[in-house]
Amino acid sequence: MTDHRELSVVRWPGPTPLAVDGVAALLAAYHLRTEAEKGQPVADAAGLPDRYRAEIADPGTAFADDVVLVALLGDAAVGCVVVTSPAHGQAEIKRLWTDPEFRGRGIASALLDASLAHAAEIGVDTVRLSVWEWRTGAIALYERLGFTVTRSWDERDQLVCMQRAAGGGPVRR
Repeated sequence: MTDHRELSVVRWPGPTPLAVDGVAALLAAYHLRTEAEKGQPVADAAGLPDRYRAEIADPGTAFADDVVLVALLGDAAVGCVVVTSPAHGQAEIKRLWTDPEFRGRGIASALLDASLAHAAEIGVDTVRLSVWEWRTGAIALYERLGFTVTRSWDERDQLVCMQRAAGGGPVRR
């Protein structure tokens, strides 16, 4: 586990200067891994679909209406997550990613804790997410944090949709 005194989760962009490159690199790694897992590997970000390349090229514009949270170890961006703007009492968690070099240190849990706290602060009733069914470690983490599988709102094959109440205090591990 990470010594959480070293780990900080910050809103991006925010008062702490954090290079766009750190967020862009995390998003690129997320999308490259996802495409490879779907059986559609590409050599680099240039081979990704347009919508993903747009997120990497300019995350500030791509997520202008959302909140991007970044996990920092010192000055290094080691994880990120996007919390969408509320709609109909719900927000969605997207793009949760921890640099593989730093996995197993509680970074994803810290990002999810911050995401759920943010959602509760802005008055969201329900937080939802979708995850590929082969990402069993992520699904187990979400279940530990109180997410349950729900009816799909996304027609993509092999996608698991989950949700939980935004409030309710600290999440259980």
